[in-house]
Amino acid sequence: MSAADAFTRARTVDTPTLRLVVVPHAGGSGNVYYPMSRSLPPTWELLLLDLPGRGRRHTSDPLVDMTSVVARVTDDILAVSDATPTAIFGHSLGAVIAFEAARSLQAQGAAPVWVGVSGRQAPVLQPANRLLDPSLSDVELARRLARLGGLPARLDELPEFRDRFIKLIRADLRALDSYRPDPQRQPLTCPLTVFASTDDAMAAPSGASAWGRETTMGLRQQVFDGGHFHFFGETFPAFTAVLASEIQHALGRLEAAAPGT
Repeated sequence: MSAADAFTRARTVDTPTLRLVVVPHAGGSGNVYYPMSRSLPPTWELLLLDLPGRGRRHTSDPLVDMTSVVARVTDDILAVSDATPTAIFGHSLGAVIAFEAARSLQAQGAAPVWVGVSGRQAPVLQPANRLLDPSLSDVELARRLARLGGLPARLDELPEFRDRFIKLIRADLRALDSYRPDPQRQPLTCPLTVFASTDDAMAAPSGASAWGRETTMGLRQQVFDGGHFHFFGETFPAFTAVLASEIQHALGRLEAAAPGT
């Protein structure tokens, strides 16, 4: 499978004005974010990424090293890049990947116009919350995932799927544990929005402002009611509308800052 085939295009847009790449959470497939397609401007293309081991890449072994994950995702995005502005959003594990891939793209002259991070503490607040630990037993890991709201429905009724899901979660958590932010890292030169929720045991809203050092364009924060997966379900459209508004605000800032404007 080529890098360009790593994405599901949630809808067909012949001449998109913006490309939004979504990086999923640990254990998640890009298709979980498909509902976003119903609440975005019609000229935006939504690309839902599948990391190795799930969805369109279910036959590939999952990666367990964050450096390798970021390199793969950077290549994936470059494979679909053209003159169309690109925005990147990631939740939880996906937030780390989105942020580091954006920095990698920026270093290669292909910086995104906006980055959104959700459900994840800032790199400066490492080490990460160990609520989820790859060394936990299957039972305890599943119990903690259930408390967060990140366990697929009726998982116990499908033993083969359950075992595969837990194995995938463990691989993703190993990748997250391997993450060592570069202390000399350059900040993003695009706007950054952090999305937090009031009852998120993984990333308290009080730490959201620490993301501010990761961009030269200023940080914006959006705080919602609920837990780690607060936007899944009936609140997905409202969350997506806020996300789209953040991107539009970023585009306006970049246009105003452009030479000659």
